[in-house]
Amino acid sequence: MKGAIPLRHLRMPDLTPRHVVVAALVAGLYALLCLAFAPLSYGAVQVRIAEALTLLPFLLPEAVAGLFVGCLIANFFGGLGLVDVVFGSLATLLAALLTRRMPNKLLAALPPVIVNGLVVGGYLSILLELPFLPTALYVGFGQAVACFGLGVPLIHLLGRRLAPRSPEGGSNR
Repeated sequence: MKGAIPLRHLRMPDLTPRHVVVAALVAGLYALLCLAFAPLSYGAVQVRIAEALTLLPFLLPEAVAGLFVGCLIANFFGGLGLVDVVFGSLATLLAALLTRRMPNKLLAALPPVIVNGLVVGGYLSILLELPFLPTALYVGFGQAVACFGLGVPLIHLLGRRLAPRSPEGGSNR
């Protein structure tokens, strides 16, 4: 067929036990950090220390799934119900997928800040009956603290320790 996409381009990457273990470790660490720092992790004004981990997909593609599952688990304990569990977790998933595609460490910190500021700020403003703009800015600011203040240095240190990725998975930027 003319213009058809070859099936080899649609296949899933090989899933290894290492990928599953890394994803599980990221999920557990994300949930643990949210719960350990619970007063900071939930509400209209929040600095989720665990959000520093949202830069991991820049180096480790398997971290995308781990962040999604970890956020799902953490949001079950947040007290804002199904809306937070579903939309907060989907926002984290979208941010992780976008982070994975960023060309450098500093730009890798932007998707979690922007996506969570808009999505989480949006539904928190509705659930807590707060004005959207200040709520989105507070959430975005908390994300910026976690991502730029903690996540970028974390990725810098981890990037030195991890071996370069294969050409098909990108490079250790």
